[in-house]
Amino acid sequence: MIFAVIRLKGMIHVRKGVFKTMKMLRLNRKHHCILVPANSPNVGMITKIKNCVTWGEIDHETLALLLKKRGRMSGNQRFTEEYLKQSSGKTIEQVSKEIVELKLKIKDVPGLKPVFRLRPPSHGFETKGMSAEFSMGGSFGYRGKEINELLKRMI
Repeated sequence: MIFAVIRLKGMIHVRKGVFKTMKMLRLNRKHHCILVPANSPNVGMITKIKNCVTWGEIDHETLALLLKKRGRMSGNQRFTEEYLKQSSGKTIEQVSKEIVELKLKIKDVPGLKPVFRLRPPSHGFETKGMSAEFSMGGSFGYRGKEINELLKRMI
């Protein structure tokens, strides 16, 4: 299982430990998304910054869409299926299934940057917005499978 983690808050009024944890996870700006395996150290880091991010389990269809639309290579070039076929002989769908099943790491995909830059979601965030956790009608915290809907609105 792999988590998609999206940063929702900026840098102002963030504690030093939270700031360092976000730097370690490469969440440098608002609306940046990373993919991390759901293991104990990563879950610990995510729960430390839970008031600034939202996360959940990503499925392979949403990951394939994320790679097609928001995947970037060095030089800010788009990550294309032609480049992937040329470098590894696989399609984006095959790579997304392997990443979700943890058979392939995101850093093992040739040329792909590990951070995805997203837009703010269309139709905004949830009813309570940026003031509460997702379980209470807000935006922060653990979403589970509903992270896929948010990602589709942000792509």
